[in-house]
Amino acid sequence: MATHFSKSSFVLITLGIAVLLLVVSSLTTYNSLVAQDEEANTAWSNLQSQYQRRSDLIPNLVNTVKGYASHESKTLEEVVAARAKATSLTVSAESLTPERARQIQQAQGELSTLVGRLLSITENYPDLKANQNFSELQAQLEGTENRINESRRLYNESVRSYNVSIRRFPASIIASIFGFDKKTPFEAQQGADIAPTVAF
Repeated sequence: MATHFSKSSFVLITLGIAVLLLVVSSLTTYNSLVAQDEEANTAWSNLQSQYQRRSDLIPNLVNTVKGYASHESKTLEEVVAARAKATSLTVSAESLTPERARQIQQAQGELSTLVGRLLSITENYPDLKANQNFSELQAQLEGTENRINESRRLYNESVRSYNVSIRRFPASIIASIFGFDKKTPFEAQQGADIAPTVAF
C-alpha cells in the first residue's frame, strides 16, 4: 500500500526542517559569540596580569635604587604614586568603557614613562648599575614591557574579531537578543609609536 503525502503534510515537513535549521544555526552562532566573548575576556585578564607583574616588580626596583640614590626622592615618590594610581584603576572586560580604557591606558603609560626615567638615573650611579639585583630587575621589567605590548595586541585582535562578529548578519540578531555588546579596544595614544625606554 503506497503512502500518500498531502500537500499540507509536505509543507509542514518543509517548515519543520526550516525551523530546525534556524534553531541549529542560531545555537551555533550563539556558541560562537560566547567563545569569542570569553576569548576577549581572557585576553583582558592576561593584560591585567602583565600590568600586575610590572606593579609587583616596582617596589623592589624603588628600594634598590633608594639604597644607592636616596637623594632622587622626587623621582622615587613619583614612581610610587604612579604605581598606586595605575593599580587602583581596575575594571572587568565587560564593563570597560572607552573613557575607562583611556584612563587605564594613560595611568599605565605614565607608569611606564616614570619607570623608564627611574632606570635612566642609574647612569649617574655606577655602583647601582653594577648591582646584580638591579640588573635582574631591569631585565624583568624590559621583558614585562614587551609582554604588556603583546598582551595589548592580542586583546585588541580578540576584541576586533568579536566586534566584527556581533555586527555581521545574522549574528547581529542573536547578539542583540542575548545582549552581546561591543567591546572597547585600546587605542594608540599620541606618541605611542615610541616605546618607553627601559634600557640604557
